[in-house]
Amino acid sequence: MNSYISEITTLLTEAGHEAKETVERAAGQLADRITRGGIIHLFGSGHSQLLAQEGFFRAGSLACVQPISIGPLMLHEGALLSSKNEKDPDFSKTFLTSLDIRPEDAVIIISNSGRNPVPIDMAEYANAQGAYTVSIQSLLYTEREHPSRHSSGKRLESAVSAVLDTKVPPGDGIMDMEGIQCGPASSVIGNALLHALFCEVVVRMSENGMEPPVFKSGNLEGNEQHNDALVANYSDRIQF
Repeated sequence: MNSYISEITTLLTEAGHEAKETVERAAGQLADRITRGGIIHLFGSGHSQLLAQEGFFRAGSLACVQPISIGPLMLHEGALLSSKNEKDPDFSKTFLTSLDIRPEDAVIIISNSGRNPVPIDMAEYANAQGAYTVSIQSLLYTEREHPSRHSSGKRLESAVSAVLDTKVPPGDGIMDMEGIQCGPASSVIGNALLHALFCEVVVRMSENGMEPPVFKSGNLEGNEQHNDALVANYSDRIQF
């Protein structure tokens, strides 16, 4: 166990250091859009969908977060099915136009490899609506060795405004145990970068004299009224 903890700590420090400028730049965009009434959409499929759920309706996180939850892309409706659908060049046609993405919004797309059609379609659709787009992905998946599966030939990093690079090695595992790659890291690093971004948004809004919409713990006394007010404020756009 200690070896994994050591390796993940090293990678987290490296990824966090290199993402600093991108986090600061993206946070400025998100803070501005939240101030203008926008919300943040989170999208991912398979295990990346776990990060989309991670930022939603939780203590210490922004209240203006809406996960885009498409059942056939989520693990609970079938892991094999979600993997198949993410690679299907036509699958995004089944849901994209039903999404309420507005010019004042931001969309964060999580895709470890950045090569599959559906996340790229999501980024392009969000861009077309005027939203600000951010990806959480590993740029160690390169065009040369891991070419796009999208019909345009684009990878995710070329379809978004900002990239948060997890620096996770291809295959996800950061450990070599008797020749077996194990110890997946994309969720740990991606989650940390997501909350680093949200924390920077809180700083930016506070510096601009705005009260950041942050949920407090429902398990601590006295927070119910605060959280109820946030839910009421965003319930016209977010399904709590």
